[in-house]
Amino acid sequence: MKAYDLEANPSKVSEQTKQEGEVRSRWLWTEPSVWTERMLAALETGVKGGKWFSLIDKVYSLENLQASFEKVSSNGGSAGVDHEGIKEYEKHLESNLERLSEQLRAGTYCPQAIRRVWIPKPGSREQRPLGIPTVRDRVVQTALRNVVEPIFEREFADNSYGFRPGRGCKDALREVDRLLKSGHGWVVDADLRGYFDSIPKAKLKQRVTERIADGRVLSLLEQFLQQEVLEEMKQWTPESGTPQGAVISPLLANVYLNPLDWKMRQEGLGMIRYADDFVILCRDQAQAEGALRLVQEWVKENGLSLHPEKTSIVNWSGGEGFDFLGYHFEGGKRWPRRKSEKKFKDTIRQKTPRCSGYGLQATIADINRTLKGWFEYYKHSHHNVFSSFDGWIRMRLRSILRKRIGLKGRGRGADHQRWTNAYFAEQGLFSLVQAHAQACQSAKR
Repeated sequence: MKAYDLEANPSKVSEQTKQEGEVRSRWLWTEPSVWTERMLAALETGVKGGKWFSLIDKVYSLENLQASFEKVSSNGGSAGVDHEGIKEYEKHLESNLERLSEQLRAGTYCPQAIRRVWIPKPGSREQRPLGIPTVRDRVVQTALRNVVEPIFEREFADNSYGFRPGRGCKDALREVDRLLKSGHGWVVDADLRGYFDSIPKAKLKQRVTERIADGRVLSLLEQFLQQEVLEEMKQWTPESGTPQGAVISPLLANVYLNPLDWKMRQEGLGMIRYADDFVILCRDQAQAEGALRLVQEWVKENGLSLHPEKTSIVNWSGGEGFDFLGYHFEGGKRWPRRKSEKKFKDTIRQKTPRCSGYGLQATIADINRTLKGWFEYYKHSHHNVFSSFDGWIRMRLRSILRKRIGLKGRGRGADHQRWTNAYFAEQGLFSLVQAHAQACQSAKR
């Protein structure tokens, strides 16, 4: 635009700049090297036919790959099957990214196998599989997600909270609390069995193609869905699912369940979903039973299954309880569910063995890191929880001190006079009770 055009239409230019700024502010989380003002405007207004073409060049751009490596690096993680960690990859970062860019541009990129390990489920003896792609593949998956995530995010329903920008567990819990207080006391407590490993690939790809029409991007997604898994020297290709641990998996999992989210909304049901964990809050038993039938039908039609032992209808208004996102809801109150409490106590036990060789203040500093993070999430629990845990933690510390003066057993009796509550406060021990009281005062203000 020429200079005289700017001078002749200053208000028009100012208004356009303002509108562009407003669009950008709504999509601040997007990768700026990919999502320009022009693309964001198209994202908001919609593209012809609802499908996006010509995206692969955004995936293999060096700017996007560089930004993707920075995200992978900040997230940390182990090496994959090539045994190359983040630091090793970074030593030759420029040449590595240039090679990746060229391979993606030429269509010669091929992902390596995923290393599968098994990790404990919190508060349980069960284990769940975790897939660890190579650093190289995590960079490409992040670059791919940077390109396609906004396209699907625009389509996602508001009752979905897991693995989405600007949303999280606390938002989902607030909505549960709001619905319970508004009279939705019958709860469908549902759990999808082995969801990430059981998503039908053909149907998932079909949902992706409803919005993505770039054949090379679809081919790249296909490669990730067909990645081989390496476990105990055996290598195979899973027939279904997306590997837990892969960067792109949470987005694809949300894409597959998005129709269920919208179906529940259209039926006027209060469904709150976080990844594969969801509850449906209803006003009466009949509505809850109808909601469960709808979910059962949809799940069956879409090649999934509900866990029979973890799916039920709960009369919360009648005094029954249910678990959701680490909390247990019952009797108008909430507190950490049993598995969450066990995980918390197991962590503290590991930090407070009676034969600990660390000084008291070093032990307390280590405990405090756990306590502060735990409290930030569970601070909305009933107040009795905090006094109980504070007392248990001080007992663990008294047991250490008791051992050091030659006494056996756990802290008890006269130990409360030897090492008072005030003594531990002077040593800097974080108090859950005091933190909760301060949080309550801040809320009142």
